[in-house]
Amino acid sequence: MKKRPIFIGISGGSGSGKTTFARLLAQRLGPMASILAQDHYYRDQSSQFDEDGGAVNFDHPSAIDFELLQHQLELLAQGQTVEVPRYDFATHRRLNEPENFSASPVIILDGTLLLSHEGIRDFFDLSVFLEVPESIRFDRRLQRDTRERDRCPSGVYKQFFTQVKPMHDQFVQPSKSFAEHIMNDPRDFDDLLERVTDRIRVILKSHSSIEGSMKKSI
Repeated sequence: MKKRPIFIGISGGSGSGKTTFARLLAQRLGPMASILAQDHYYRDQSSQFDEDGGAVNFDHPSAIDFELLQHQLELLAQGQTVEVPRYDFATHRRLNEPENFSASPVIILDGTLLLSHEGIRDFFDLSVFLEVPESIRFDRRLQRDTRERDRCPSGVYKQFFTQVKPMHDQFVQPSKSFAEHIMNDPRDFDDLLERVTDRIRVILKSHSSIEGSMKKSI
């Protein structure tokens, strides 16, 4: 029977650097780590988006299929392979081409709302919250959405201040209290990355020691 993976949760507001942090963390840990993004679990909003011209609130917890994510985390915890959905941000459609995702020793999840959902955060052996000033987060989101998602600047501005910011204040920011490690200053990014990497290695070593002791006692 496979060992239960170590689950790491990386959260924070939109544009706080979660994806970058998760990617660099995975690079430091090497082949033993894989990344699973909350963004894969958006519900299909294609029909509603076409009708309302883009008024769907993608930053409310109801936009995320947390039931599916939680179920798949349960399967991954058992060492199984799951079919992760693929989401098209251009059409707001869930594609009929899921990707296989196999359990690895360390699974890193990143997403704005991960710590706001009790069923999801209960999986985490370690959690991180990245606190970044709103002005910086908006600038990063503006650059990302205009370059990578073909959005117009006015649309990004409207969405940020009518949806992203209110949902951040209501759901994301309060979830900071559930994080084990908090970055309160963007200048601490590299230091936090180092500390979290070291902490994960300690957890891995502890798990290996426990497993070795159990084998000797059998």
